[in-house]
Amino acid sequence: MIYGIRKRMTAALLAGALMSALGACGSSQENVRREETAAAADSVSAADREESVAGEDNILIAYFTAGENSGVDAVSSASYITVDGEAVGRLRAVADMIQDKTGGELFSIRTSVVYPTDGGELIDYAAQEQDENARPELTSHIDNFEQYDIVFVGYPNWWADLPMAVYSFFDEYDFSGKTIIPFNVHNGSRFSRTIETIQELEPDALVVEEGFTVSERDVAEAQEDVTAWLEGLGY
Repeated sequence: MIYGIRKRMTAALLAGALMSALGACGSSQENVRREETAAAADSVSAADREESVAGEDNILIAYFTAGENSGVDAVSSASYITVDGEAVGRLRAVADMIQDKTGGELFSIRTSVVYPTDGGELIDYAAQEQDENARPELTSHIDNFEQYDIVFVGYPNWWADLPMAVYSFFDEYDFSGKTIIPFNVHNGSRFSRTIETIQELEPDALVVEEGFTVSERDVAEAQEDVTAWLEGLGY
């Protein structure tokens, strides 16, 4: 009798141990499945985040440089410099640096005006345009401007103001809801009041006040400064 009870108890204990082992095994397998599922979800989420960041903003880099509006003698324009052995407008040089970091699309603001290539004559002509409050006719245009969320806008400082061609550019497009990031080349005056002017012209846009400004003498060596500025903006 006692032997029979012991036998049954032993069988019961063995059965219980077996069930516990199976339960532990099942639990372990379930944990593995859960971990695999979580890992897969994390992987998908990471991919989604990566895709979201990569496609988060459509970026336009618009710039005005007199050199690209100076006709057949453009390369002799006072607004051209040599970068890596190639003649390029100063604003275009900075725009290229921004594109290298952000991948944005470049756009040259072109007008029907043929600007003087001589520096002194150019500045005199700029003063005349300002006195007349001119709006030079634009000959380059942007298709589907609405697709861009962020617009970098580059220009030289002419008589402490925007070139009048840049006024034409702001007049032509609706910047409502967009972010405008100014960049500028100067000969000692930095931005003057041009950022405030852009805010006044585009009250329904977010105008970043921490724009990038560089002396015309330092443009060719500005890549590191441009990169540091963009990283400060989150690029």
